[in-house]
Amino acid sequence: MEGYILKRLLMLVPLMIGITLVTFSVIHLAPGEPVEMQMAMNPKVGKEARERLKKFYGLDQPLHIQYLSWVGKIARLDFGRSLSSDGRPVIDRITERLPVTVSLNLIALVLEFGFAIPIGIMAAVHRDTWIDKGITVLVFIGFALPAFWVALLLMYFFGVKLNWLPVSGLHSLGSDSYSLPLYLWDMIKHLIMPVMVASFGSLAGLSRYMRSSMLNVIAQDYITTARAKGLPERVVIYKHALRNALLPLITLAGFSIPGLIGGSVIFETVYAIPGMGQLFYQGVMSRDYTLVMGILVIGATLTLVGNLLADISYAIADPRIRHGQ
Repeated sequence: MEGYILKRLLMLVPLMIGITLVTFSVIHLAPGEPVEMQMAMNPKVGKEARERLKKFYGLDQPLHIQYLSWVGKIARLDFGRSLSSDGRPVIDRITERLPVTVSLNLIALVLEFGFAIPIGIMAAVHRDTWIDKGITVLVFIGFALPAFWVALLLMYFFGVKLNWLPVSGLHSLGSDSYSLPLYLWDMIKHLIMPVMVASFGSLAGLSRYMRSSMLNVIAQDYITTARAKGLPERVVIYKHALRNALLPLITLAGFSIPGLIGGSVIFETVYAIPGMGQLFYQGVMSRDYTLVMGILVIGATLTLVGNLLADISYAIADPRIRHGQ
């Protein structure tokens, strides 16, 4: 097992180098420059001022020099300074937004898998019945509804029409003076709609994956043998079939980790939540190279970590993988 993990860790090094190269290249191929974006509102700025600003940000250097300098800083966990007007360190801007996005998406992730697994099992066990067909209809409706439309619909219905839930932000005005239980309840009310939007779309896909995986496992010979021995159907499904049926979802769980940062742009923008998704969108629109590249590198790192955790989980769940190294 140790050798299996070590081999996976060594593979991360060339992958990380390739990710930084692609990230740097794509950002610099995008039209527009941060200097031009900053000077757009002041047409009287001369060429000399623009060149001084480029030199200040290091944008006057050749691209390969800029890349090497940037990678060297990343190796020291220094993502540089934001090219926005405040010039704050990128790591500071990220760390103040990261807990909000990660917490919100972790809650959504738990709800997604918590509901998708039993829904998929139910659809597989009752294959071709009205239960399976009803779940299929609901799943395809979930696929078809755009996330921003669902967010606006929930905002109108629960926030405007019924006035049950707040429609923006994380806290109500003056919530700092609330008692702790009231403060927590206020935060929960603000999170209900964003969490619903974050988990709704993925729930449909995960439940279909779970149904397909469970159907494949149920058709295996060892499940037929377990039933022939007279084991109760509940034991056959939840003890013998479920463990192997969960293997594909382990991979999906690994790929869901980078979504903790990048998958929240829509609902954070609609509900005015100060998280990473909103910060990433603002960075792209202002051509803030260092900020966007820092967020992309963190997202790519989470993707690699997610794949590593998925591989390790696979090896734990299926001994054939770790013994076949």
